[in-house]
Amino acid sequence: MVSDLQCPARLVVARHGDASYVETWFSDEGGWLTTEGRGQAQGLARRVAEERVAAVWTSDVSRAVQTAEIAAAELGVGVTTRKTLREVFIGELLGQPFSIDALHAVTDRWYAGDLGATFPGGESGLDVVARYREELQAIADLHRGETVLVVGHQTAACLALLEVSDNVTPAYVHDHPLANGEDAVVEVDADGWRLVRWGARSFG
Repeated sequence: MVSDLQCPARLVVARHGDASYVETWFSDEGGWLTTEGRGQAQGLARRVAEERVAAVWTSDVSRAVQTAEIAAAELGVGVTTRKTLREVFIGELLGQPFSIDALHAVTDRWYAGDLGATFPGGESGLDVVARYREELQAIADLHRGETVLVVGHQTAACLALLEVSDNVTPAYVHDHPLANGEDAVVEVDADGWRLVRWGARSFG
């Protein structure tokens, strides 16, 4: 007899759809899905429909919630929000003019192996991985033998999936970030985490 812990949970971890924003500086604005983003959410639902998704879990930020609700409506399942699935907390950068270089100054160090690098007043890579791992493990424990859709954000989700899986390299994840509406699949059981698919690429 196979125990519940040996029965794998399949997590489809997706990035939210394309969104638009009012503010042009670093903020915690949730954004709103664009027409393209809504189409991406519908496309996400169609891609996973054959997997008989049991539930949708999502970050509580508006662009993720909207993506999750559109997908869940297509799939005929419910949505649960979790603050722990939010994007990286960037601390003192909030309120500053938006700069991709300011983000990469820290996140590039994470992909180079320095998870202790920290946004001043914000999170380190270790913080991000810890909270995401804990939440994904809790979701997996609730859905042994099932497939669930988890909607999150680019940097936090990519970093966490890299760190919990031992069959993908930092270079690959860094060079192939999940696009809006794109997803990766991990299976979780008592033996650990296995990355099954990243975007269109399957992993053994």
